[in-house]
Amino acid sequence: MASATEPDPLNAPANLLHSRGWQIAMIGLGTATAQLDTSVNIAFPAITRGFDLAIGDIQWVVISYVLTYASLLLSLGRIGDTMGHAIVFRIGLIWSAVALLLVGYAPSYGAMLFFRCLQGIGAALVLSCSVALVTSLYGEERRGRSLGIYTMMMALGLMLGPLLGGILTAIWGWPAVFWFRIPIAIAALVMLRGVPVSRPPMTSGGFDILSSIALILGLVTMLMALNRLREPAAVWLGLLSAWALAGFMFRQSRSEEPIISIEILRLPGFALLNLVSVLANLAAFSVWLLVPYHLARIQGYSVAESGAILAAGAAGAVLASPIGGRLIERQISPQRLVTAGAATIGAGLLLLSAWTEQTPTILRIAGLVVQGVGLGLFQLAYADVVTAALPLRDRGVAGSLALLTRTLGTVTAASVILMLFEALQVEAGFLAAFQQTFLVAALLAFATAGLLALSPRVPGKS
Repeated sequence: MASATEPDPLNAPANLLHSRGWQIAMIGLGTATAQLDTSVNIAFPAITRGFDLAIGDIQWVVISYVLTYASLLLSLGRIGDTMGHAIVFRIGLIWSAVALLLVGYAPSYGAMLFFRCLQGIGAALVLSCSVALVTSLYGEERRGRSLGIYTMMMALGLMLGPLLGGILTAIWGWPAVFWFRIPIAIAALVMLRGVPVSRPPMTSGGFDILSSIALILGLVTMLMALNRLREPAAVWLGLLSAWALAGFMFRQSRSEEPIISIEILRLPGFALLNLVSVLANLAAFSVWLLVPYHLARIQGYSVAESGAILAAGAAGAVLASPIGGRLIERQISPQRLVTAGAATIGAGLLLLSAWTEQTPTILRIAGLVVQGVGLGLFQLAYADVVTAALPLRDRGVAGSLALLTRTLGTVTAASVILMLFEALQVEAGFLAAFQQTFLVAALLAFATAGLLALSPRVPGKS
C-alpha cells in the first residue's frame, strides 16, 4: 500500500500519476545498465582479438559477471529491506557507472575479469532493489500492472542489447558496449530525485553477515558446478555448495533477522514454484544458445538480420508483459497465468523444433514471438506470486529471489542444453540435433506447466 507519508497514488491528481510513471521509467532505465549486458555477447570476437585469447577463454567474461551478481542478490535484497531500496539502487547506479568505465579501459584480460566482478556488484545492487522500488510506487492495488511494466522494460533491454552491441562494436570497438551504459546510469540517477531516499529500518536486529557469507559461497560454488557439469570438479563444487547452503539454512532457522525466512519455504507450493522457475528459464534460454548458430547457417541472412530475428523472442515478452499485468489487475489469477506462460513457452519451442533450412522467415519469427510471449507472461506472473507470498517488509528479498531463479535457469541451460545438443549432433548432425534439442526443451516447458497446474496455490501475505 502507499506509504503513510505520501499521498495514495490511486487518489492522486493526474500530474502525480504522471510523476509515478516517470519514476518507474527511470527505474527501468537504471535496470537497463544490467539488462543491456547482452550487448557484450556480440563483442566477443572483438574482445578475443583484442586480448589475443583462445575462444574458450571468453566464457570467463560472462562467468565472472554472472557469478558475482547472482551470489549477491538475496543478501543485497535484505540490505535494501533494512537500509532502504532507493539508497541501495542509487549506490548501484554509481558503482555500475564506475565499473563500466574501468572495464572498457582494462589494460589486460585479467584486469578486465576483475572489473567485470566489480560490474557484477553494481548489477546486484541495482537489480536486488528494482522490483521493490517499482511495486512501492503504485501500491499493492496496482502491483500486477507495475510488475508488468517492469518485466516489459527488462525484456526491452534484453532485446536491444544485441542490436546496439553490433552497431557500437563496428564503429568504436568492444569498449563501447560497456561505455554506452554510463550515461544511462547517470541519467537514471539524476532523474530519480523524486523517489524517497530512505525508509524506516525494518528492525533493529541488524544484518547476519555469517549467513550472507555462507549463502554467497553456496551460490558461487553451485553456479560453478553447473558450469562445469562435464568435469570431475563439478562433484566437489556441488558438495561444497551443499555444505555451505546447509550451514546457511541452519543459521537462518535460528536467526531473529533471517535473510529469507525458512517458514516461507514451507508454504504450500512455494518451493515447487521456484524450482519450476529454474526449469522454465532453462528451457527458454535454449533459444539464445542455439538459434544464433542455426541462423548463421542460413544463406541470405546478414548478421544484422539474424540479430533482428533473434530479438523477436524478447519482443514477444515486451508485448506480453504489460498485458499480463493488466490481466492480474482484473483479477485473473497469477497462478493460472504462470501456468499458461509455461505452456506457451513450450508451444513456441515446439514450433522451433520444426525448423528446417527452408522454413520461411515469418514462421521463424512467429515461433520466437510465441516463446517470448510465454516467457513474458511466466516471469511476470511468477514475480507477482513471489512478491505476494512474502511479507511487504521483505520486498527486496522477494524481487531478488525472482531474479536468482531466472539466473540459475540460464546458467544451467548453458551446460545442460549445450551438452545435450553436442551429444545429439555427433549422432545425427546439426539440423536433427537442433530439432531434437528443442523438442526436449518444449517437453520440459510443458512438464513445468503440468506441475504448476497440479501444485497447491501459493498463499499471499501482502
